[in-house]
Amino acid sequence: MENSNFYALDLYSGSGAVTLGMKNAGFIVKAAVDFDPKACETYRLNHPEVNLVESDIRDVHLSTFDDLKKNLDLLAVCAPCQPFSSRNRNKMSSDDRVALVLEACRFIEYLQPKFIVFENVPGLERNQVFAELEKFLIGQEYHVSRPEKLDAAELGVPQRRVRMILFAAKSAKLLESAANIQPQARKSVRDAIGDLPSAVERSNSLVDQMHFRRAHSALNLERLRHIPKNGGSRHSLPHHLVLDCHRGIPDHHYPDCYGRMHWEQPAPTLTTGCTDFTKGRYVHPEDDRAITLREAARLQTFPDEYQFAGNSGQIATQIGNAVPPTMMSVIAASIRSALTKGI
Repeated sequence: MENSNFYALDLYSGSGAVTLGMKNAGFIVKAAVDFDPKACETYRLNHPEVNLVESDIRDVHLSTFDDLKKNLDLLAVCAPCQPFSSRNRNKMSSDDRVALVLEACRFIEYLQPKFIVFENVPGLERNQVFAELEKFLIGQEYHVSRPEKLDAAELGVPQRRVRMILFAAKSAKLLESAANIQPQARKSVRDAIGDLPSAVERSNSLVDQMHFRRAHSALNLERLRHIPKNGGSRHSLPHHLVLDCHRGIPDHHYPDCYGRMHWEQPAPTLTTGCTDFTKGRYVHPEDDRAITLREAARLQTFPDEYQFAGNSGQIATQIGNAVPPTMMSVIAASIRSALTKGI
């Protein structure tokens, strides 16, 4: 059993972070599905051996994966999380992305994978879609775990990122063993980006084309100079520099805007706006600038050799949308260990 190959399928694969995590844990990722053209371009740059189906998942023909029928060890389902996110003011509405979670059901029924992992933001379990999903899985003779909140910072990621994880397995013993995920040593912002050189303005001569400082207005630069190093916030701004939209609102409203990261702590949750300090605590701990794309990628645990396609905004979106590869690697390693035991 030790030398057995374990095969995986990645649904909603995005730019390939989950695939990377599964590969690092020893899985052979045979196929993936995603719809975003630029994310798919990034995926192919880094995982050229994987059969990537670039299509709306609702249009995918299941016969495409006949080689995995009853031969699939792990199905990863990381459907778009925005409908369930606490940041989404329209969550639980008629957003048709909610139904995308259930699109995995036809893959499950057809392929009968040994193990399934669903990853999403906390909140999915409170939606009717979760009840439908659980009912379907039980009907397919799967054992289903309770939804569990996992913080990426507890799994070796230098970022606080709480996700909802749901497991399903054909074997109760397999489910119990795989769900026993062990905490990893915590990592800080300094651990992730402390060795990077100072970021300079973008130019064709940059050694690292993802490590450049964004151009900030003179007014914003003045604001940044007033925000204390190493974890400071906009609440230190003198009155004349406070933004109009922040005047008169409680301190707990949008507390992270214009905030600095702390060297010795994990970063806050990175979003698609992770290089824009007006959208979160994305100011460098020391320098008067937003973090760079390279720093954001490292805080998400992408290796420096990982290639990204697209312009700066598209790359930031791919980074912010990703499941940290290290987080997925720890989860997938626990699943592979259980599969190896043959339980």
